Amino acid sequence: MSGIYELQDQNKSKVTPGNAENGNDRDAVQLRRLGKKPVLKVQDRFDAPPGYSSPLKLASVLHANGGPAGAIYGFLVVWVGSLCTYLCLSELASIWVSMLAPKPYQKFLSYITGWLTITGWQAANASGAFNSGILIQGLIALCNPNHVSKGWQNTLLSWAVLAFAVSINTIASSLLAKFEGLILILHIVGFIAILIPLTYLAPHANAQAVFGTFINLGGWDTQAYSFFIGLVGSAYAFVGADAAVHMAEEIKDSAVVIPRAILFSIAINGALGLAMLIAILFCLGDPMTVLQTPLGFPFIQVFLDASKSIPGAAIMASIVLVLGISSTTGLLASSSRMFWSFARDRGLPFSESISRVDGRTSIPVTAVAITATISVLLTLIGIGSSVAFNDIISITVVGLYASYLLAITLLLWRRVTGAIRPNDETPFETTIVNAPDSVLTWGPFKMPYLTGIIINALAIGYLVIVFLFAFWPPAHPVQPSTMNYACLVFGCVIIVSVAWYLAVANKIYKGPVVEVQY
Repeated sequence: MSGIYELQDQNKSKVTPGNAENGNDRDAVQLRRLGKKPVLKVQDRFDAPPGYSSPLKLASVLHANGGPAGAIYGFLVVWVGSLCTYLCLSELASIWVSMLAPKPYQKFLSYITGWLTITGWQAANASGAFNSGILIQGLIALCNPNHVSKGWQNTLLSWAVLAFAVSINTIASSLLAKFEGLILILHIVGFIAILIPLTYLAPHANAQAVFGTFINLGGWDTQAYSFFIGLVGSAYAFVGADAAVHMAEEIKDSAVVIPRAILFSIAINGALGLAMLIAILFCLGDPMTVLQTPLGFPFIQVFLDASKSIPGAAIMASIVLVLGISSTTGLLASSSRMFWSFARDRGLPFSESISRVDGRTSIPVTAVAITATISVLLTLIGIGSSVAFNDIISITVVGLYASYLLAITLLLWRRVTGAIRPNDETPFETTIVNAPDSVLTWGPFKMPYLTGIIINALAIGYLVIVFLFAFWPPAHPVQPSTMNYACLVFGCVIIVSVAWYLAVANKIYKGPVVEVQY
């Protein structure tokens, strides 16, 4: 295998400015400046796939840990923390972690960041499918009160959702960009279609009941513990805003579009989510009754109580379901591209096979298939655990937040030491940047020096808090069926990745592979 990789390094393509095939297109030149050959098909999107989380998913964060007041204040904390985090990631859209790290540790830190990111994105894709499966079960229970949901049924339904997502990403891949645009329209229309009848039909609670009611059903010693554990659900609702980064090679004018897409995603998710969350909480009724609903999601019970109609509640819940399935399709696209990209840099076993791209569609079909398979395996947790969805959420959060924390900490260090040069100090078409043995420069998006330091520090503090509490179980005392197995999965990923690094990857993984030269 190492012989194959050496051969690939010896056959780097030569880039000569002025040759249309090799770089006249601005996006191709930008990619080649990072040392990468354009491989995937570039599509003209209104925006990058922005990782729009359903505002209805955001609004369903009424936790047994936190209650109505905890949900609102926790949402605001997470919104601000996520904004700080994604401002930092917008700056990092064109900078490898390998280049930010001290030279002796560049290879290993780049490698472990890749594994952490893959872990988070693979779990995010599985959680999207599993979430939709539970919601389908909730709809069935709503329409048929005698229905008793089983864990294996949730798993099978999530596989059906994954099958749909795979078909859009492979068979109908030419429609993916249009499908992602449709997701944005559905989010806005769905928000209006639910908010208006909900607030009009339901009786309204007083402000004290909404903003002053905290709940601690987890049995924790203090309400503070309960509040911080409840933050994980809100944090999950913002996951995916950096999806555009992993689709960069397929986005026209990506250097400008990606930061805009990330920040637009955070803004629209936060605004719509907060509005929907407050509306649902004012229409909530008795929090304890809603939390113990047999319908799977508290918001379905709220819809039923407000409309006093099973068909009406089913229609509103179906809107949420359509949005959830659509979001899973986007999650599969982003997570498979991340998987493919890391394989291209030789960070995974069988990298040569995984990094292949279909010659007809320019889609990494193997990476899509493996990502779907991993999601199928993760959803098996639902058969044996009554809190499987919480486990998958926690795996998503700890994987992604660990990778964010590592990258933003290194960014803060480089910012303070002044090691990153202004973008205009290097010739645009004749210099490789932000790749091994090259200069480190800012991309088009950069925060002012002092503002950047403050935002970096706030993001690091937020990430540390949520990362630690993401490992906690939802209730105390802990039983095998209510255990948070994120610690087990995360630990296994670290052990396997380090073992693979020591045994094989240390010899073939050199950080981001430079595939072109000027």
